[in-house]
Amino acid sequence: MGGMIIHGMNKMTTTSTADTAALPSLNGVAALSHLGVIRIEGEDAAKFIHGQLTQDFSLLDLNTARLAAFCTAKGRMLASFIGFKRSATEILLVCSLDILPPTLKRLSMFVLRAKAKLSDATAEFSLYGLAGNTTKVIAISDHSTWAKADIGSSTVVNLYPMDGVPRQLWISPVGEPAPEGETLSTEHWLWSEVRSGVATLSAPVVEAFVPQMLNYESIGGVNFKKGCYPGQEIVARSQFRGTLKRRAFVVHAEAAMAAGDSAFSADDDSQPVATVVQATPAPGGGFDAIVSAQLSAVEKGSMHWGSSNGPVLQVLPLPYPLLDDI
Repeated sequence: MGGMIIHGMNKMTTTSTADTAALPSLNGVAALSHLGVIRIEGEDAAKFIHGQLTQDFSLLDLNTARLAAFCTAKGRMLASFIGFKRSATEILLVCSLDILPPTLKRLSMFVLRAKAKLSDATAEFSLYGLAGNTTKVIAISDHSTWAKADIGSSTVVNLYPMDGVPRQLWISPVGEPAPEGETLSTEHWLWSEVRSGVATLSAPVVEAFVPQMLNYESIGGVNFKKGCYPGQEIVARSQFRGTLKRRAFVVHAEAAMAAGDSAFSADDDSQPVATVVQATPAPGGGFDAIVSAQLSAVEKGSMHWGSSNGPVLQVLPLPYPLLDDI
């Protein structure tokens, strides 16, 4: 995987080893009540959803999950999913619960004559995040991202790690025992989500980004070889014509950031240069966040939350390499 060099990154303040050494170890099992589940059932389930999302579901096997986006015709993200097959005729899509109802309604509009039934299955499943010593070995290549396995009636999916700590998503039918392990707070799990650099779309930022603005092409969320889906032309053009001007970065600030907040350059209050996608309190103080930022602002070396003289956004090392523009 090629790495994209962001010139000027050395101008930004980054977290040192000393800063991270005092942070808590991430081990345990967290209940994830902020996520919901859409079920797609029927012999055309994979074919139908393949034509709607940015990833390939027609060739999806039972040992792999997919990160995918659902976009408007203009390529703007309406939702993001972790999706997988429970069987040849059943697919589950995990997304932020606050956008599930409108997303389900919009997806259902496109079913037409396809032999596929969509429903809100959130009440039928329990979702957990596993971190550190509670994760399961489910793939030969250790913790390969997006590997998936069924353990009894439950499903476990490997996620991107946080600062080297392995993480997994566990989905089980309601009534099944929770995965074994010490309790991990939801707050610490959400912090691990931010530090992994993989953003989950929520209501405040619906239609704000094309997938590449959240680095989805670099983390397995876009397949440029699959067939048509809403917004495909825009998404492909952004990639192949070298017009990407925004990317996702992990940042820290001494401010209570929230999804949808804006950041500005030091010399201009008129136009924001970054948008907060996801944010959470940091155990060591302040807030960590994923922001979608203009590359020119990152290169310039100064972004401020809320206004041109607001708290400085410290850009942290990105946890994964970015694909080179094509």
